[in-house]
Amino acid sequence: MEEKFFIEVDCQQKNYEGERICGDVFLTGKVKEENRIVVVLSDGMGHGVKASVLATLTATMALNFTKEHKKPEKTAEIIMKTLPECSVRKMNYSTFTIIDVEFDGRTTILEFDNPECIIIRNNTLFNPDWKTISLNGGSKTGKKIKLCTFYPQKGDRIIFCSDGIAQSGMGSARFPFGWGNDNVGRYAIDVVKQNPKISARNLATKIVSVAYRNDGFHAKDDTSCGTIYYREPRELLICTGPPYEKKNDSILAKIVKRYNGKKIIMGATTGEIVARELNYEIKNELEFNDPELPPISKMQGVDLFTEGILTLNKLEKILKSYTPNFPMGKGPADEILKLILESDEIQIIIGTRINIAHQDPSLPIELEIRRTVVKRIAKLLEEKFLKKVKVRYI
Repeated sequence: MEEKFFIEVDCQQKNYEGERICGDVFLTGKVKEENRIVVVLSDGMGHGVKASVLATLTATMALNFTKEHKKPEKTAEIIMKTLPECSVRKMNYSTFTIIDVEFDGRTTILEFDNPECIIIRNNTLFNPDWKTISLNGGSKTGKKIKLCTFYPQKGDRIIFCSDGIAQSGMGSARFPFGWGNDNVGRYAIDVVKQNPKISARNLATKIVSVAYRNDGFHAKDDTSCGTIYYREPRELLICTGPPYEKKNDSILAKIVKRYNGKKIIMGATTGEIVARELNYEIKNELEFNDPELPPISKMQGVDLFTEGILTLNKLEKILKSYTPNFPMGKGPADEILKLILESDEIQIIIGTRINIAHQDPSLPIELEIRRTVVKRIAKLLEEKFLKKVKVRYI
């Protein structure tokens, strides 16, 4: 994989009508030392808590075994031997799709009973030469898994779904046998043709929305769509905190001015330094979209300008609790999250000058110093959101 591209991963879900817990489980893992990404989608039989527990067990095993470089067929065999089987239908209690992307781009997909992955290349369906493997030994003899390996090209997309997508609309006049994988593929290609750079998140959202509409806006099954997009990296710069030495103010300003991606400034003092050095204008807003945080300000040449430590703390809380169903607000931390989700490579510049206000013992204990919070945010972005993060102190 000589050309540089980023691997964007996302999954959007809708729960079975009336259920608070999704019976489909989506997990991701990054093996930083090997520059590998492992993605798993498991569909538990039925819906609700029972389905979620079985799918979680399956997805966790699949993720861990794949990280350990177990052979795909061995991984499938262990999972299927561990899981119980429905005595009536003779079916495993959960299905799974495992996608392993290695450092050189080599991608391996392992499927058991989920709809076949859709791979789009140059606005057409790409066939990666699937192989069917029959398992041997015990009650799982004859069970079939599907396996493929291929090297992606920039612009390739993988779409993987639970039955809730492919079977949506089943019994309706338009789709008596369900929407079907072929129709999902055709729809995805049309969307990509209309918007060639659509994000993994937005493509998954559109597919889930159509499936939901097919079911008359009452989900008849847990509905999940995962997407992987191999594309040009999108870059984001976050600057927070004034430089330790005043002579470095101009260095910070030059970094902001020359940066080609999106830019966020966090902290009034940091913003004032950049504005002073670059002769930028700051416009203070009075609209409080989050009662916990000061409002967003405007600065030319910058995509977002917010308060510092309070917003960092709120951002960390949001990142910790974020799920595909997260209700996005309009507050400063939510706006930062939106830019983070749209970005791949994130550079964080931390100024190390101590703000005396943050050392005041009368302030709440959770108001921790900037660099500690940023370290935890960087870890979350790498491990949970699979972002490439570089932290620099100034």
